[in-house]
Amino acid sequence: MQTTNRSNQPILSQTENNTTLWIGHLKPDPNDHIAGQTFKCPSDGIVNNIQVYSSTVQEPGDVALTLHEFDVASQSWGSAIADANMYLQKGDDARWIRFGLAPVELKKDATYGFRLQTENAFIGIGEAASHAKQPFTFGNEWKSDNAGSKGHFYSYFSLAFKVELCA
Repeated sequence: MQTTNRSNQPILSQTENNTTLWIGHLKPDPNDHIAGQTFKCPSDGIVNNIQVYSSTVQEPGDVALTLHEFDVASQSWGSAIADANMYLQKGDDARWIRFGLAPVELKKDATYGFRLQTENAFIGIGEAASHAKQPFTFGNEWKSDNAGSKGHFYSYFSLAFKVELCA
C-alpha cells in the first residue's frame, strides 16, 4: 500500500496483483459473487473516484461500485454514501477501471469500504495474496456469495485498488 499527499493522485493504493477474485454470476452457479475492500482513510479529503484493476472480462456487463462507512468493531457496512456504475466489456482486461463518484467527504482515520457487484457479468478483479506472516494492515478484503449475507473478511488478501482524494 502506498499513500501520497499530492492532489489529483491516489492517496491510498494497493497495486499489487498476483491473483484474481471473481465477481458476478457464472451461468450454472446459483450464487452471485460480490467483492469488497475496507480501508482506513489516511487523511481528510473529498473522494471523487475509486479505481479497481480488471484482470479479465469473461462475460461483459454492468458493474456497480458502492462506497460505505464501515464499522470495524462489528464488521458491518453502513448505508452507501456514494455509488457508480460502469459497463465492462471484452477489451477491459488487464487495466485500471475508474468509477467516477459524486464528491463525498472522507475523514482521516475513519474506516470506509467499497463493494463491487454485477447481475449480468462475470469479471475477474485483480487481488493480492500476502505472505503468511504479513497481513495487509490498512483494511480487509471482503467477499460474499449472496447480497444479503454478512460475507467473509480476509486480512491476507486485498483487492488491487486506488482511492483518489482531493485535499
